[in-house]
Amino acid sequence: MTVEMLAKQLSLEPVCEAEPEREVTGGYVGDLLSWVMGRAQSGDAWITIMSNTNVVAVATLTDTALIILAEDVHPDPGVAELAEKKGINLYRSPESAFTLSAKVAALL
Repeated sequence: MTVEMLAKQLSLEPVCEAEPEREVTGGYVGDLLSWVMGRAQSGDAWITIMSNTNVVAVATLTDTALIILAEDVHPDPGVAELAEKKGINLYRSPESAFTLSAKVAALL
């Protein structure tokens, strides 16, 4: 499933659609960035409530397909621009990380 298709299925709000045709192959939920760096996989949909520029750095390192900011979190100033520059797909949702993870798992 592509990022674009997943975003549509989950009614995600786009913040930065850098690579909408990127394949999503799994999912990961986490907010402790060092933990995410060691466990998220390339192609994952990463669900988090962290909203600072470090999420873009971690997504770049782990090669996640997209970041989903859960629970109506808005990215900090400059995050969308950095995501665009680094080619990171960034979306947001009013739903909880729990609900989003269940939906991602059901779709993949």
